[in-house]
Amino acid sequence: MENRNWHARKVTIVGAGHVGATFAYALAQSGVADEIALIDLNAELAEGQVLDLSHGRFFFPAVDIHTGDHHDYADARVVVVTAGASQKPGESRLALLQRNVRIIESIVDEMVAQDSSAIVLIVSNPVDILTHAAYHRSGWPRGRVIGSGTVLDSARFRYLLSEHCNVDVHNVHAYILGEHGDSEFAAWSMTHVAGVGMDRFCVLCGRCSNWLAERARIEQAVRDSAYHIIGYKGATYYAVGLALTRIVAAILRNEHSVLTVSLPLEGEYGLHDVSLSVPCVVSQNGIDRVMLATLTSEEQDALERSAGVLRGVIAQLGAT
Repeated sequence: MENRNWHARKVTIVGAGHVGATFAYALAQSGVADEIALIDLNAELAEGQVLDLSHGRFFFPAVDIHTGDHHDYADARVVVVTAGASQKPGESRLALLQRNVRIIESIVDEMVAQDSSAIVLIVSNPVDILTHAAYHRSGWPRGRVIGSGTVLDSARFRYLLSEHCNVDVHNVHAYILGEHGDSEFAAWSMTHVAGVGMDRFCVLCGRCSNWLAERARIEQAVRDSAYHIIGYKGATYYAVGLALTRIVAAILRNEHSVLTVSLPLEGEYGLHDVSLSVPCVVSQNGIDRVMLATLTSEEQDALERSAGVLRGVIAQLGAT
């Protein structure tokens, strides 16, 4: 990708709340970025977060952290959008979604006005719908506008499997596909430990008497993870901050990493006109290519059901 404006390792974060600030904290410690701009409509919140982070600069790799504005879109290598509206009393979920779509579209419009050539990473929820809206609003190549998708869900899946199997999480390879939400599903055919398929591994391991029941329990636990955390403490932000750091590192370092980010599909897996998560190769260009895995018929059906859920929401938005 040719870029005349961007700084090679500058990341602009839109939204200084729990997720945006925690991501900035994780990113600063990683040493991946050398400049972080934090933007928020609440200027005092952004200033406070930056000041708090800056006081820790002695303890992590050199990085310039500062508050920003729309001018920081012009030379950013990656723009990460965590901003979103909160639900008002009596407001419907659809009305809230409409407001969040307008927020995302206004951010995209500002990026276009600044002639930004950044890769855009949408984090705000519902991430698949907002990624779809941002992509269509921008008019940019689809690989440039991506969503955080099920990267965190896949990490949760790997963690639960590692705990069940008593093996290092880094040796578990597993993916959650589809919507980042209730219709997501585990691609068990792609799940293995050190090359041994999960079904066979658990037979050899002998740690559970009913593996099929355990499979269902683990998959449901992944879906319910955010609900439990929100119930306990009101929000999720630590693990998502780390997941975003992983995605941004793949872009800034041109890693060509396989991650389950969200993007608009153009015929892959037989799907069109919907954005959801499938394994993709992530590099300095955003998404280089979609990995076309061979799913079982049950998994393909689950992916199509998930796409149907998202299309229904998109249709509701279009009808209002």
